[in-house]
Amino acid sequence: MAEHTSSTITIEAAPADVMGVIADFARYPEWTGEVKEAEVLATDDRGRAEKVRLVLDAGAIKDDHILAYTWTGDREVSWTLVKSQMLRALDGTYALAPLGDGDRTEVTYRLTVDVKIPMLGMIKRKAEKVIIDRALAGLKKRVESVPKG
Repeated sequence: MAEHTSSTITIEAAPADVMGVIADFARYPEWTGEVKEAEVLATDDRGRAEKVRLVLDAGAIKDDHILAYTWTGDREVSWTLVKSQMLRALDGTYALAPLGDGDRTEVTYRLTVDVKIPMLGMIKRKAEKVIIDRALAGLKKRVESVPKG
């Protein structure tokens, strides 16, 4: 089994607000940094994305790929790679846990990346860590900047 990298952050918002930002793929280029384009290709019966095309520019990793998403209730979403130019695997999960009275959320992001080109494991783990840290920081900033309604 491939190794994964994970990190956790606390966001000052309810889990539903956090998941709302995670599920809004069209706005990813506004806050993720690495995602330059996002296009939902298929949705489930609840209107949640099942297949998404993403154009990624994460420094050492530049790619145009398609991910398949699986939603577990309203607190977890996982994805797996369907098609890619340079990646062999891109599997991840956002898991949300309410904290306190539910107005704070602990978000854990787990990611496994495998590239088709040879790359040292240490460099690959560092790339995963950079992607995760930027994504979590961007998610926190985005969620906490949205006016509460």
